[in-house]
Amino acid sequence: MKKNLKKIRHQIEWFLVKCIELLAPIIPRSFIVSFSKLIGRLAFAFDTRGRVTGIANAKCAIDSGELTNCKPEQMIMKSYELFSRGTIDLFWGRTLNKNNYSDFIQFEFEDTLAHENAVKQGAIWITPHYGNFEWLSLAMGFRGTPLTVIAQDFRNPLLTNIFRTARARSGHEVISSRKAVIKLLKTLKKGGNTALLTDLNVKPSRDAIPVECFSRITSITRLHAFLHLKTGLPIIPAIALPCSDGSYLMKILKPIELVTTSTEKQIAQKCWDVFEPFINHFPAPWLWMYRHWRYEPNHNNNKCYPFYAEKSEKFENWLRENSS
Repeated sequence: MKKNLKKIRHQIEWFLVKCIELLAPIIPRSFIVSFSKLIGRLAFAFDTRGRVTGIANAKCAIDSGELTNCKPEQMIMKSYELFSRGTIDLFWGRTLNKNNYSDFIQFEFEDTLAHENAVKQGAIWITPHYGNFEWLSLAMGFRGTPLTVIAQDFRNPLLTNIFRTARARSGHEVISSRKAVIKLLKTLKKGGNTALLTDLNVKPSRDAIPVECFSRITSITRLHAFLHLKTGLPIIPAIALPCSDGSYLMKILKPIELVTTSTEKQIAQKCWDVFEPFINHFPAPWLWMYRHWRYEPNHNNNKCYPFYAEKSEKFENWLRENSS
């Protein structure tokens, strides 16, 4: 019975996403902006788990003084609106190409020379779940920088190929997270470019590293730090800022400043520290509905953690192992 219900749910999800895939490209851009607001507000109303999680995350950030002049409920609704726009945009992006993408996407470079060198020699590009990170990736391809991108398989296998095709349309190679390390290393050693989402929460393990995110410990992927130490190639952060007219400003920042003695933990922390000021200044585009802090350390320095955070001896042991 459960298998049948799961199969039916997957088919319904596939049908809805397929409708968006087919219809989004023929909808005028101005309507996309208004329509995504409606979808976002409906999601805010009906996605109880995500809404409650997002509000709890925001309140914790506000409690520690990281965010000011911010009303959690309003901010989370805006976050839903922008996330909805980004999802629809992935499929509306079928209308984009190397000749017209600049009508909707503008780039701003902190270090143009570093970007040019990266294109020639290879680099590790990073961004958080912020703004339209999907279009940031697509636009890089249209600019002539094909990327090897990791995409986690969906729990609904019917959706995986739909999203993979949409993400690869500007020349990228989209790979599964399984055995991704070997593939990424080969790409970088051949002078290619890779892209990673660095705020991806990972279960405490050899694949994860602890960082302070809004003054709270979280467990994220260590892959970008590992790749840098193995290849010596630069880590270049980028972030997609949504504009009110439906366009985006893609800020390509200067490479992360590191020294030869930097540890994986130090590298990962520096990468996050580049992005946090952007989120502080304009918080809504971050994916607040995601469970960023799944574990609460025993010694939390009186920092409140969201309700879903658990205390775990395994987590404590992992923190001790990654203390340096």
